[in-house]
Amino acid sequence: MTDEIPCPFGACDGSGFVIDEATRVARPCRCRPARLERRRARRLSAVIPRKYQGVSFDRPPVSEMHDTILRPIRRFVRHIDAELDEGHGLWLFGRPGTGKTTLAMLVSRAAIDAGRSVAIYSLPRLLAEIRSTFEAASEGSYLDFTDRLAEVDLLHIDDVGAENTTPWVLEQLYTIVNARYEAERSVVITTNIVDPAELAEQIGARTVSRLEEMCTALPLRGEDARKPLFEDARSHVA
Repeated sequence: MTDEIPCPFGACDGSGFVIDEATRVARPCRCRPARLERRRARRLSAVIPRKYQGVSFDRPPVSEMHDTILRPIRRFVRHIDAELDEGHGLWLFGRPGTGKTTLAMLVSRAAIDAGRSVAIYSLPRLLAEIRSTFEAASEGSYLDFTDRLAEVDLLHIDDVGAENTTPWVLEQLYTIVNARYEAERSVVITTNIVDPAELAEQIGARTVSRLEEMCTALPLRGEDARKPLFEDARSHVA
């Protein structure tokens, strides 16, 4: 059975195997390991939310952002395979409504389009998924889920710091980040917390230290793009 992703080497028909026409013997293609990893990752969330499915550098709100902000994102997307192969990541931080999630979705979309395995979660949802593995009463299900999180080409975590801090939350987040740190795998994270000391208090100093080494930090400044809508609504109510 063929995969939906063409062979990047042009060697097989998408099945992950190359057939020797003379002997009719099949041998694994160079693309097979990546195909197996994608199939394993499919049980993770790799869906671009509907709100962000049309995200593009040529459409608002991205097209209205300053080039200083967009330049490193464009560079990352343009060289997505090399960035992921090197385990490089992005850390987008700023006040609510400054476009962090939109830009992170651009990166995840580029990785998916390049045939790479991607997992996309908000931190609260990711922790909920981990809790559900405990409810399954199977250590294997927990280890399988965290192993897949460690192996996927790109892990996109939104709203880091949005969860109430508990020892359990700190342990789970550190486990995930550390596994990817040791495996030199890419992460893209967004957070509303702009003070490193405050973020360290919220998610743990060890986790922040690893993220600082893994990621290029990109501050997003500006007003909340959603704020005028709420202010307008309040004026009508008044």
